[in-house]
Amino acid sequence: MPLSSDPGDFQDPLENYDADTYDDELERALAEEKVSVIQSIPFATTTPDTPVGEAVEVLANLHGGCLLVEKDDRLVGVVTDRDVLDKIALEYDDLRGRTVGGVMTRDPVFVYQTDSLAAALTVMAVSGYRYVPVVDRDEKIRGIVSPQRVTGYLRRVFDAE
Repeated sequence: MPLSSDPGDFQDPLENYDADTYDDELERALAEEKVSVIQSIPFATTTPDTPVGEAVEVLANLHGGCLLVEKDDRLVGVVTDRDVLDKIALEYDDLRGRTVGGVMTRDPVFVYQTDSLAAALTVMAVSGYRYVPVVDRDEKIRGIVSPQRVTGYLRRVFDAE
């Protein structure tokens, strides 16, 4: 079939596009709301050269269980309360003077501020992490999401209705 040069023959493929429909507000919020709507702060950061003892002290004083490790304004690792129990607790006296870089989880899974709430929950469920760093398009740290923060946001949405 030859291509027509008549602009009137053009048919936009999105012309017949139907917008997504959702069964309820929860399904809509999970699919359409972005991670940026969640309260992803406060969060704490440290550097790979911070002594483990200092990092453990910061974690102990946080109301969350995750310390983001950054270098040159980029996320390079995380240290969680689970890392303290699994990697540090039994050898604390030997490790407290060493650096976080040796015990952190390197190249952590993260979500972008523009990802959907469903994507953030999926990352948590699939990876098994309770805390997931949030970064912007330039991959600069913007916060942390957790199941509690997602459900807190959803609770506020439904209480407002």
